[in-house]
Amino acid sequence: MRLFELLLLLSNIGLFALTVLLKKGRRRIPVYVASGIATLLLVIHWMVEGYRVQLLLPYCITILFLAISGYSYFNKSGSLKIPRFLLGSAYTALAIMLIVTAGLLYAFPVFKLPEPTGEFQVGTQTFHFVDPRREEIFDEASDGKRELMVQVWYPAQAGAGKYAPLIPDPPILRYMAADYGLPAFTLQHLKYVSSHAYSGAEISSAQTSYPLILANPGNGSSRFLHTSQAENLASHGYIVAVIDHTYNTFATAFPDGRITTSTTNDLFSPNDDYQTSRANRDKLGKVLTDDVAFALDQFELIQSGQMPSDLKGRIDLDHVGVFGHSIGGATAYDASYDPRITVGIDLDGGLYRLRDREDLQKPFLFINSASYFEQLKRVMDNRVYTDAELNRMDSTREWEDQVTEDKKLELERMRESVDDGGQVLYIENTEHLNFTDVQFISPMFNRLGLTGKIAPERASSVINAYMLDFFDLHLKNKGGTLMKGPDSRFPEVKFVASQF
Repeated sequence: MRLFELLLLLSNIGLFALTVLLKKGRRRIPVYVASGIATLLLVIHWMVEGYRVQLLLPYCITILFLAISGYSYFNKSGSLKIPRFLLGSAYTALAIMLIVTAGLLYAFPVFKLPEPTGEFQVGTQTFHFVDPRREEIFDEASDGKRELMVQVWYPAQAGAGKYAPLIPDPPILRYMAADYGLPAFTLQHLKYVSSHAYSGAEISSAQTSYPLILANPGNGSSRFLHTSQAENLASHGYIVAVIDHTYNTFATAFPDGRITTSTTNDLFSPNDDYQTSRANRDKLGKVLTDDVAFALDQFELIQSGQMPSDLKGRIDLDHVGVFGHSIGGATAYDASYDPRITVGIDLDGGLYRLRDREDLQKPFLFINSASYFEQLKRVMDNRVYTDAELNRMDSTREWEDQVTEDKKLELERMRESVDDGGQVLYIENTEHLNFTDVQFISPMFNRLGLTGKIAPERASSVINAYMLDFFDLHLKNKGGTLMKGPDSRFPEVKFVASQF
C-alpha cells in the first residue's frame, strides 16, 4: 500500500472514530479539522500517487465528511437533527465501506517488483518487427504480415530519472482484466507499478558484448509478466528480449495505436477429439517457434548494423539462450533446435511437436511446478485414473490415455536433456502462475489456487537463481553450482532426474 493512500484510509478511520466516540457537542471542531486533514491527504494522493478505483469509497467519505463538518462548523443555528436509526445506519454503512476498501487495497496492491540482484543497472527499449515472409493467420480480417512487439532489457550505464512503468501501454489493462474475468477497470492501478529499468538508457560499456536470451510468455499472457526475470538476467550481464506473440497475448499494443487481443483460443474447441486438439496445438506452436527464429534474424540485423539500434555490435550471437513459460516454455524447447541457439529453459510448459523431433542434443533445463510434476509422476508410476477421478476431471479414459502417451514421450525428451547436460527440477508449493509476475498482482490468486503456497518473493528468487545459474554455466562458462544437486539455501527445489 502506498504512503498517501494508507494515510488517506487511516484518516477516514480516524474521522469515523471521532464521529462515533465523541459526544455530539464536542465533535464539531475535531471532526472539521480532521476532515480538512483528510482532504489535504486526498489532494496530495491524487497529485503524487494518482487516482485509483479501489479508493473510490474513501474519496466519497472524505468529501462527504468535509461538506457535513463544514456545514456544522459554520452553521450558527445548531447542528442537524438526525434520527438515531438513520445515524446508526450511516455509521454501519461507513464501517462497511472502510472494511471493503481495506479488502480492495489488500486484494489489488500497487506492488513492487523484486529488485534485480546483479551489478548492472538495467535499460529497456521496445522493437516493432514485421516479417515480410509470413502471412498473419490468426486474424481472419487481416491480409497483413506477421508483426511482433519485442521488449528488450539490457545492462545499462548508470541510469538517471525515473524507472520505466511496468505497463507502458495502460489501454491493454482492460483486456488483461477481462482475461481474468474481472471488470475492465479492476487492474487500472497497475499503471502505477514501476519497473527497475530505465527507458532508452545507454547500454553499458563494461563489456564489449553480452549474450542474448530470447523469452516467450505463455498463452494469454504478455511480455510485461516476465519483467522481473528479464530485469534480473539483464542486471547480470545479459540482453533479454521478451516476445509478445501477437494474437496469443491478452493484448498487444502497436506503435500506430492498434491493439490486438488473443484469438488463438479459437483453434481449440471442447468438441475436438484429442488428435485434432494436438494438431491445433502443434499448428500454434510452429507459429510461435517461427516467431523466435524471426526475432533472432532481426537481432542479427541489429548486430550487423543493417537495422538501426544502439545495440549494434553489442550482442554476443555466439552465445544465445531461450526460455519461456507454459506454451512459451514449449516454444523455448522447440526453438532450441535452431543451431544458433545454445541452451534453453522451460518453465512449467508441456511440449508440442513431439513427434516431429528427435533428441535435442543440447543442454536444457526443465523447472516445473509441484502440481505439474505430480502429473508427470503419475505417468512415471503408471498410475491409472479411477472412474471417480475422471468424472471429477470431466474427462474420458480415452482422452487421458492419449495424454499419457504424449507425457511419456515428453518424459523421454527430459531424460535426453539430462544426458545432454540439462536438468529437471520442480519447486515445492508452486503452481503454474508462480513462474510469472502474475503472482505479485494479487494475494487472491493464491486463494484461488492460481499460485501456490510459496510466497511470491520467494518463488521469484528461487526461479531467478536457477535460471541465472544455468545460463551462466552454458553461456558464460561460469557458475553451475546449483545444477550439481540439492542446495541447503533452496530446500524447496527438488531434483528429479534420478527418478528417470
